[in-house]
Formats: sequence, structure tokens, C-alpha cells
Amino acid sequence: MPSIPAPAAVGAGIFFITLMPLLPPAGAQPLIQIIGGGLAGPEAAWQAARRGLRVRLLEMRPHASTPAHRTSALGELVCSNSLKSEAPHSAPWLLKQELRQAGSLLLGCAAEAVIPGGQALTVDRQRFSAAIESRLRQHSNIELVREEVRQIPRDGFAIVATGPLTSPALAEDLARLTGSQRLYFYDAISPVVEDDSIDYSRAWQASRHGKGGEDYLNCPLDRGQYQVFYQALLGAESYPLHDFEPAQYFEACLPLEELARRGPETLRYGPMKPVGLRDPRSGQLPYAVVQLRREDARAGAWNLVGFQNHLRFAEQARVLRLIPALEHAVFLRFGQVHRNTYLNAPALLDDTLALRRHPNLWIAGQLCGTEGYVEAIATGFLAGVHAARAAWGLPPAPPPRATALGSLINYMQKSRPEDYTPANITFDLLPSLDPPVRDRALRHQAICESALRAMAAWWEIICHGASVA
Repeated sequence: MPSIPAPAAVGAGIFFITLMPLLPPAGAQPLIQIIGGGLAGPEAAWQAARRGLRVRLLEMRPHASTPAHRTSALGELVCSNSLKSEAPHSAPWLLKQELRQAGSLLLGCAAEAVIPGGQALTVDRQRFSAAIESRLRQHSNIELVREEVRQIPRDGFAIVATGPLTSPALAEDLARLTGSQRLYFYDAISPVVEDDSIDYSRAWQASRHGKGGEDYLNCPLDRGQYQVFYQALLGAESYPLHDFEPAQYFEACLPLEELARRGPETLRYGPMKPVGLRDPRSGQLPYAVVQLRREDARAGAWNLVGFQNHLRFAEQARVLRLIPALEHAVFLRFGQVHRNTYLNAPALLDDTLALRRHPNLWIAGQLCGTEGYVEAIATGFLAGVHAARAAWGLPPAPPPRATALGSLINYMQKSRPEDYTPANITFDLLPSLDPPVRDRALRHQAICESALRAMAAWWEIICHGASVA
């Protein structure tokens, strides 16, 4: 595989530079098929093509579409036009900086299409999509094909990046390939709060009826506190449903606000039931309890059990902070309930995003079990890099754990398959500092600096085609 020059650093930031197509080495030029022209697919195509592979990028639009898409443009942003925070030393900023450091196509296109958006990287949707398609069409190694793929290739190299609204035919084939019990079509995500923002003086650790040790953190409410919480929940504003989101929810994962509408006692017989949770300080059962479960692969983070909801994020913060122990909670992830096709990553994927049972088939984008635009770009980037290495006979080289890229993959690998849910990049996915730094701003800065050093060292190795020790 030819070596790749790294992007230039300018001042304090890393900026995208255009790279000329690379000449492949002597011999047959490998072909890879990439299915999906959203965010992950074009990024994967670019990374594979600049490493000398012939790329066939297949996108079904305009011949077939989804309920969410409105155009046939590559990289269409179907919801927000924001690629999250550009505030220095924030977790989304770190992930974008790592991708910029490695010459991400889509972040380069975002820079060309940027519009004012405060501290967020906000883009003009049409200019962003046009820049992506223009760059891909100019690359001599990339062929763009507009046709629907109904079956996943079993031979050769392929990347599937068809997104959360994968077509029914392809989803059925993916289910046959991976096992239908490992493919999810509906996503219920509970909020996650930062450990050091919880008031432990108002909570205690115990499992229901004392079974299972101190696995849960229990946040009690008395009758008055519960009534205030309940009324606030009833009056909170939800996000409007998209056309592709069902108005009829599965009974097993009803949004919290839908449960509350069934009556004032419904929550106390559901996710807030106090049965088997006697408060050791009073010896009494509280009127209601919110249980928090530690996130296995997210250091210093707790999940609000059964609190999936469809509330606007600001409303979630306002209502959930009415729980006494969470009065000053810092939310690492807000609850969501929506239509989303994704794989059970820890059960199926290796650390290069390849299916363990089909090592020449990689999964990228939201389909592989991440949330968010930049995370989709990141997994497309990684799939393209890993596929190119495999095609040229090079050993796997996953990114270091210290990086945001590596920490996202670590979450996908180390989470419990039994209750896996997609994640955005947040600081609780990254390794803790040793020794610890108590000041949050300084801690985040130190984590970012460490991650970018690790990223630079890894990318230097990847650029020159060597293996990683």
C-alpha cells in the first residue's frame, strides 16, 4: 500500500488539505464495494480510494428512498445541520480534531460549507452535499453507482454503511447474515449522568430486595417531590415525531412521558417502583425511587433505568433535575426513543468494525451501533482505513485507546451485549487520567492533549503502511 502524507498543522488547529490520488503499487488493484451514500459511506470510499483501492460506492437514491430523506444528495443531513460543538477541549471537538488530523474528507467539506452557528460546526446542507459528491467524482479510483443493493456481497471486500433506515430488503439479508436477534429496529435510550454530579448524600447503593449486591444507585422521592416531578413531566415539551418514527410504541419500551399519561400511579408501579428498596437511613420504603445503573464501558457514568423518553433535551434536564439526588446532574447523554436499525456491536464486530464471522465485511455509520453525525463519519473513516489495510495484506491496526476514535471502538467492544445501546462520543468513554485531575476544565484539556498525541503517533504509522505493535 502506498504511503500517505499527513495533513499539515496550522497554528493550534489541524486543517484539511486536498490529497492527490495515490498511485497503486504494482499488481492487481483490489476492488471494494461500499453500500450507502450517507456520511459513513463517502468517508469510507475516500479513505479506501486514497490508499489505492478501486471503490464502487452504491447509493439507492433516487431510485428508492427512505421516509427521512428529501433528496438524492450524498451526505444528506436529514435532521440537524450541526456537527456538534467546536468548543476547544470538548469531546465532540476532540473527535473532529482527530479526524481532521487524518485528512477526513467530510470534515474538509464541512469547512467549505460552514455557516454561523455559535460554538457548533454548522453547515449549509446543500453546499456540504455538493462538496462531497464533487470530491468523490473527481477521484479516479471511485465509481459512483446509483442503484439499490438488496443483498450484501458475500465475496470480495465490502463495507455496509446504509444507516439507521436501512432498506427492508437489505436489513432482512443482514439479519440472515448476523442472526435476527442481533439486529435492532427500535431504539430506546435512557439518559446518562456524570458520577461526580450526583448528590450521594441523597441516595444509597443497593439492589432490589438485597439481591445482586450494591449494583444500583437509588434516588428516593417523597410524596410531595414525586407529585412535583410527575406534574412537570406531564407538562414537558416533546420533540415532534418524524414521519419515520412510529406513533405506536412497543409496550416494553414506552417513553416515560407516555407512561405518566396513563395515570399518576403508573410510574410508581413501573420504573419508579420502591418495592424491595428500603432506605437504610430511615428504615422505610420511599414513596418512589429512581434507580441508576453504572454504565459498564463508560467510566464515572450512570444510566437512569427505564427513563427513555422523547422530551426535548432542555426539558429533560429541567424535569430530571427535580429528582433530589440529581439536582445538579450533568447529562452525558439524553434519553431517546426512535426508529433505528443497528447491530449489536459487542456481539458481532471486531475492533476494526469487521464482522467476526465475515472478516472481509465491515459495518460503518449508525448501523454499526453509534449515534451522531461525526460518529458516523468516524466509523466510515475507520472502516475505509481497515478495509484498505486488509486488501493490501497488512495486519489490523485499530486506533489507540487513548484517542476518541479508539475509545468509541472500545465502548462498542467492551459493552454488555445483553443491553447494548448506541453512544455518542463523551469524556466518560475516554480513559481516566492517572493521577486524576479534579478540575473539570483542566481534566478535559489534559485528556484532549493526550488523545491528540496518541492520534498523531498512530497516524504516522498508518500513513506509512507499517503495522502497529
